[in-house]
Amino acid sequence: TDDDWVLELEDLEKDTAKIIQTLSRSKRSIKGVRHRFNKGDILYSKLRTYLNKVLVAPQSGYCTTEIMPFNSYCNVSSYYLNHVLRSAYFLDYTQQCGYGVKMPRLSTTDACNGMIPLPPLAEQKRIVKEIEHWFSLIDVIESGKEDLQATIKQAKSKILDLAIHGKLVPQDPNDEPASELLKRINSKAEITCDNGHYTQLPNGWCECQLENIVKYEQPQAYIVKSTDYDDKYLIPVLTAGKSFIIGYTNETEGIYQNTPCIIFDDFTTDSKLVDFPFKVKSSAMKILRVADSIEIEYVAMFMNITRLIGDTHKRYWISEYSKLCIPIPPKEEQKRIANAVNVMFKKLNTIMENL
Repeated sequence: TDDDWVLELEDLEKDTAKIIQTLSRSKRSIKGVRHRFNKGDILYSKLRTYLNKVLVAPQSGYCTTEIMPFNSYCNVSSYYLNHVLRSAYFLDYTQQCGYGVKMPRLSTTDACNGMIPLPPLAEQKRIVKEIEHWFSLIDVIESGKEDLQATIKQAKSKILDLAIHGKLVPQDPNDEPASELLKRINSKAEITCDNGHYTQLPNGWCECQLENIVKYEQPQAYIVKSTDYDDKYLIPVLTAGKSFIIGYTNETEGIYQNTPCIIFDDFTTDSKLVDFPFKVKSSAMKILRVADSIEIEYVAMFMNITRLIGDTHKRYWISEYSKLCIPIPPKEEQKRIANAVNVMFKKLNTIMENL
């Protein structure tokens, strides 16, 4: 009927064989033959067995011919068989006798000829119970790990937010006010000390537009000519997005050397602080240099939590991002902030690495 469940390989998550989606016949475009299976049958994917798409059917339905449905004799637990077929022991067997290169598969004959350890039924049930117990604990741990990773990410964002609002480290009244610092950098800059955009900033802080303390350079001279990357090469090729280092090149010309700098994705407003020589992937970025009297790490922190997201695909630096106001603390406080953030991030990174 149109309400019958039709299972395809893409409906199963690799490694866990969890059912990602359940679609009925009426919601699928079906071509070719389908196998009928019953609730409680073992469903075994013969295609790319290393993906471990093996499960006990929770309900009756139909499946692709790449999935082999079968049941067991009365004194063999389907759930026990399911765990055996998903084990490294049986996977090793399938890799030895599977055929095909790009899409290796196991023949039905070889699958049926596979040898499995078979304890008494009562012991099979005890084994299944113990496995399910440990799997449930692992699921709890994995869920907690994901929650902790999200918490660490939120903590980093909060640390940076406190930093740019003057709430991370104590102020020192002996520090030279930031307004004096900015006057030396750009005497024509519009400096605001009345906390216009950022309320309740500490004494000695002020605001200015990013373009008053940051100069940009177009990246065309540093774009890599060949994308034949290799990890044995020395020069990293960068993007300001999540991937950051997308490969390594052996090109020796057009290498950006004037570091530290900030690379800025002109379309997404992502940014990265860079302290090593590099080349870039494309022209969709700006290379930013911060005035010598300003700590570049502090500016990078501000940019890390300050993004512009619009509906149009356009470049942001010149028209909008460079016009943003940045709160500037005294020079010495910038250093204290950078040091404090580095210490905290190092501890959080250690926790993340050990999860």
